[in-house]
Amino acid sequence: MTNNAHHIVFANEKGGTGKSTTAVHVAVALAYQGHKVAIIDLDPRQRTSYRYLENRDATMKRVNIEIPQPHYAVFEDDDLARLEQLIDRMGQGMDFLLFDTPGRDDKFARFVATRANSLVTPINDSFVDFDLIGQVDPETYKVNKLSFYAELIWDARKARAKADGKTIDWVVLRNRTQYVEAHNMKRIVAALGELSQRVGFRIIPGLSERVIYRELFPSGMTMLDKQHLGRLATSHLAARQELRELIKHLALPQASQSTSGGSEPALAKPKLVA
Repeated sequence: MTNNAHHIVFANEKGGTGKSTTAVHVAVALAYQGHKVAIIDLDPRQRTSYRYLENRDATMKRVNIEIPQPHYAVFEDDDLARLEQLIDRMGQGMDFLLFDTPGRDDKFARFVATRANSLVTPINDSFVDFDLIGQVDPETYKVNKLSFYAELIWDARKARAKADGKTIDWVVLRNRTQYVEAHNMKRIVAALGELSQRVGFRIIPGLSERVIYRELFPSGMTMLDKQHLGRLATSHLAARQELRELIKHLALPQASQSTSGGSEPALAKPKLVA
């Protein structure tokens, strides 16, 4: 790494876990705290986080408002050296540099994951998602073995500690938990706890499945933009509290719990396409 930004990588080789939604909300939350934040979208086909923040720019222009906005870029090249150049450029002067990776095996996602300060792996409470990091016995639901992805991160953390004395804070984020049958949820929680003891990741609560997150995408707004969302329903207030708890449990350096929105100055809004 050639910049001093704290690198937060949102990575999961399975799609549909709320990875991009979480990445954008964390980026905006940090910007609301007054931090200098940038995010690189590594999925040039879907480009969900890039499009989300592009929509946010368009809304600010359309209704003439200023709200905190991270710097953002999408990486469209196939050259690792070009990615490193983009990382260096986007990270200059930033407090936090976030990465939204594709929901598939991808060499660039692996590259940034193994060089992260914080690696955030969102999963749903499903053994389909759990299979990304570990395999369980079909009768006892005890963990049989690590998955390839977990072994990759385990090896990367050891290599990182040996190379520069630092480690990757691996966080498994439990998203969309409320619609899962209770007995299955208990099995998932137990398996996650067992596996976390083996490989040393932390388990934290994420974002529930809520329609509001999908509804906000076209405008680029987030649950933190309360002054521009009108009257919020009880479920929306609960969503904002979930985000506060998420930021707190990520335990990022210099990141506070103040994500109420509305008082911090807006940040610059450059748009880059690598």
